Amino acid sequence: MPESDLRYRRIMLKLSGEALMGDADYGIDPQIISRLAREIRDVSARGVEVGVVIGGGNIFRGAGLADSGMDRVTADHMGMLATVMNALAMQDALERLGSFARVMSAIRVNEVCEDYIRRRAVRHLEKGRVVIFAAGTGNPFFTTDSAASLRAIEVGADVLLKATKVDGVYSDDPVSNPAASRYEYLTYDEVLTQKLDVMDATAVVMCRDNNLPLRVFNVFEPGQLAAIVQDGTGIGTLVDNGEAA
Repeated sequence: MPESDLRYRRIMLKLSGEALMGDADYGIDPQIISRLAREIRDVSARGVEVGVVIGGGNIFRGAGLADSGMDRVTADHMGMLATVMNALAMQDALERLGSFARVMSAIRVNEVCEDYIRRRAVRHLEKGRVVIFAAGTGNPFFTTDSAASLRAIEVGADVLLKATKVDGVYSDDPVSNPAASRYEYLTYDEVLTQKLDVMDATAVVMCRDNNLPLRVFNVFEPGQLAAIVQDGTGIGTLVDNGEAA
C-alpha cells in the first residue's frame, strides 16, 4: 500500500480486554491476540503510525469489583494493572512477529515498561514503533475509553478506532433485538442525546470538543483494520462533528 493511498497516517486503536478472551470466560486467547497483532503489524509495516489502548476486563474490571463492595479506588487500581498485563502480552505478540513495540504506562512500573511521556510516545510513533498505552489515564473513575480519547488527542492521532464485537453502532442491542438498525454515520451530539452505547460520555465529549473522528468497527472481521486505514468508507460507523454529513 503506497503511502499516498493511506487515509490515515496516525491512528489510535481501542481494544477491549474482553476482545482478547475469544470464546473463553477469562484471560487471553493466544490465537486471538496473535491474529490482532498480525493485523496491527501489517498496518504498521505500511507506514501507519499505530497507538493502542487495551482495556483489562478480561482479567479485572474495576467498576464491577466496586459494585461487589470493594473500594472503588482500589478496584480501579487493580483494573489498571490488568491493562498493563494485556499490554505486555500484546507487545510480546507483536515482537514475535518482528514488529517493534513499546508499552507506556500511566502508572509507574518501571521494571516492566516505560512511563508514559507524551513527547517520547510521539517519537516512538515517528520511528515506526507500535505504542501500547497501559493503565488507562492513571486515575480512578476514568474508563479506558476515556484513556483512548485522551491519548489519541495528546499524540495527534488522525482517528480513534473503537474495536468491538459488532460491525458498528446500532439503535439497540443487535443480539437481543434483531430489528435493531446499524448507523453508518452519527454526530457526537446525536450519540450523546440518544444515549447510544458507543463510549462513555466523557470520552465522547473529549472527542467532540477536540474534533477527533471516531470509527466503530468489528475487530473479529479479518482485514477491517487495513481497509479502514486505506479507505474506511462503508466500514462500521463513523462518528464526528458533522464534517461527513
